[in-house]
Amino acid sequence: MVHYLRLGIAGTAAAVLLTALPAAHAVSAPARTAESGTAQSSSAVVTLRYDASRAAGWEAAIEAGVAAWNGNVDNVRLVKVAPGSRAEIQIVATTGWPQATLGPVRPGGRVRVELGSQAVAQGYDKTRIAAHELGHSLGLPDTKPGPCSQLMSGSSAGTACRNPVPDAAEQARVEAAYGSGAAVPADGRVLVDAP
Repeated sequence: MVHYLRLGIAGTAAAVLLTALPAAHAVSAPARTAESGTAQSSSAVVTLRYDASRAAGWEAAIEAGVAAWNGNVDNVRLVKVAPGSRAEIQIVATTGWPQATLGPVRPGGRVRVELGSQAVAQGYDKTRIAAHELGHSLGLPDTKPGPCSQLMSGSSAGTACRNPVPDAAEQARVEAAYGSGAAVPADGRVLVDAP
């Protein structure tokens, strides 16, 4: 059975086709402009699954980090993996500094995010850490040094920074990486986020 869900996005309505497709498939649906009511083609939404089953103690931070990305980019959706399914993003809790494989990860690919408690012990915000490391998975390198308004400035913004939201340039870069539909391989480098 096919269901349609109508969502308001930035003043326009987008129809999203919901089917029983596996979670890592891209789904494309026409958007209608508010002015004309005519259909426009829209970018496919790339759904990436994450597994946080080995990230005990970070659950709330991961959910908030995922929400920050899902609320600020239109063509990528991060979803929790269903039991028994394979995830593109493996999230684990560690005792070291946070680190992640630099993407952009594609459906069927795999990257690793390590949420390190050493950064929390130093006073860094857990939600910002989770969102920042997810940003690496989506293909964003560090922008150090940088202001708190840049999510990818990471630890260089200081321990008082609590911002988990990507700025407009970071959002645009992720959307561009996933908007072409080209199978650009993940960079593969591991970025360690120590001060």
